[in-house]
Amino acid sequence: MKLIGTHASPYTRKVRVVALEKKIDLAFEIDNPWAPDTKVPMHNPAGRVPVLLLEDGTALYDSRVIAEYLDLASPVARLIPADNRERIEVKRWEALADETLSAGVLMRLEGNREPALRSQAWIARQLGKVEAGLDTIEQNLDSHTWCTGNSVTLADIAVGCMALWLEFRFPDTPWRKTRPALDRLVSRLATRPSFAETLPVA
Repeated sequence: MKLIGTHASPYTRKVRVVALEKKIDLAFEIDNPWAPDTKVPMHNPAGRVPVLLLEDGTALYDSRVIAEYLDLASPVARLIPADNRERIEVKRWEALADETLSAGVLMRLEGNREPALRSQAWIARQLGKVEAGLDTIEQNLDSHTWCTGNSVTLADIAVGCMALWLEFRFPDTPWRKTRPALDRLVSRLATRPSFAETLPVA
């Protein structure tokens, strides 16, 4: 299988972390979907990464779909529980992390526009979503070691990739100081080889 993405994409990183946790070897092809010569739209009509190409040429896209596929592809280190209620709880966390991340990405894209074209109201709206997402994560984490259950799951991976991307792209955002439970979780995740081997690169 081959994964198409970039080192800076937090969604690509989530999939790469899952693959490493699952001990699944993936060929990794760098393709920036913003580059004029990108081939990403040949595999994903939305033109976004990550894309996972299966052995038969089938393309899977959206990190949630790919992560679930990889979790089912190997019995090693199940990251999504089989029990329906526990599974939904993990997917709920993943959705919360991804929606928070999505707002952060939109905020960054708007901030990269020419100053005269930027909408500060739009940026403020997305920042509000990011702050609300982080607050919800902090409240739900509380004193728990992991997002849910007694071991690392896709929920923790999604939250970790989201928070570390925010730190990467918005280093002045003080979420570690204001959200100690999230800080503890992310610090714990950062020591795992899967996270250490997938550091984002601009």
